[in-house]
Amino acid sequence: MRLEPELRLSRVTELTPERLSELGVRGLLLDLDNTLLPPKDAGPLPEEVRRWAEGLKAHGIRLALVTNAKPHRVRWAAAALGVPGAGPVAKPLPFGFLWGLKVLGLPKDEVLAVGDQVFTDLLGARLLGLRFALVEPLAEDALPHTRWLRGLEQRYRKGGNSMKGKPSEGGET
Repeated sequence: MRLEPELRLSRVTELTPERLSELGVRGLLLDLDNTLLPPKDAGPLPEEVRRWAEGLKAHGIRLALVTNAKPHRVRWAAAALGVPGAGPVAKPLPFGFLWGLKVLGLPKDEVLAVGDQVFTDLLGARLLGLRFALVEPLAEDALPHTRWLRGLEQRYRKGGNSMKGKPSEGGET
């Protein structure tokens, strides 16, 4: 199993309805912390993210949160976005992704998982054969175990195939 994403993005908002249509994607399984908003952000959902999600939904793209975030945070974000959400789901274990596929009601080849971590988000998606978009984390501060994993992830984030918003070399689209 290759731990290489199909897409590398600076921000999740780079996933436009047009780009998703080109990829044959009709649903997104979204991480929350450091993907949609900074992990310690307790304020309102960023307007850019809210507008982005509304625009995708208006184009028929289905969304669900699949995250390791705390339950109260998942409930708050899911309600603010008007989407289903589950968490914590113990990624990289596949249970949360399986729940997300069921909620979206789409075959896995029409779903793109999106997150900021290689060893939780990307690995979990790959265990089910899902396509994946790796986004740059929104904040540097993180829990100690996340900081440790980030050190291991550096070779995936830097290198010859880190084209922003484009398929990775050898990646499938």
